[in-house]
Amino acid sequence: MKMRHNWLGGDVMRPLPDYERAIIPIEKFTQYILDPIRSKGKAVAFERVLGYNIRNVDRLIENIRANLGNYGATEKEDKGYGPTYEVIMELTGETGRQANVLTAWITDNTSGEIRLVSAYIKNVKEGN
Repeated sequence: MKMRHNWLGGDVMRPLPDYERAIIPIEKFTQYILDPIRSKGKAVAFERVLGYNIRNVDRLIENIRANLGNYGATEKEDKGYGPTYEVIMELTGETGRQANVLTAWITDNTSGEIRLVSAYIKNVKEGN
């Protein structure tokens, strides 16, 4: 497993465990993150900044998957369902703009699968 720098360029961090097999459910985006009714703030931010919405959700998922192994994962609290992680990655969207996107992951205690549970734009890169 390669070690990568975190998104701030500081300490070397390990990527998300088993990131190559991570599950990114499309429903997490279509029914929550990019849904302008259920999650207006997230949906508006993804569309305005990076140009992603429900119509091109597949390209957002591809972008996350392509960049997942390039950024370090920070282990977070296990609330009884399995270890959780946060990965902040710099993504370039359909608009050509860049933003730091926080992705949250869990390794499910029951299935052993690691899957995305949330994502949001943490901040927009300067000059964009």
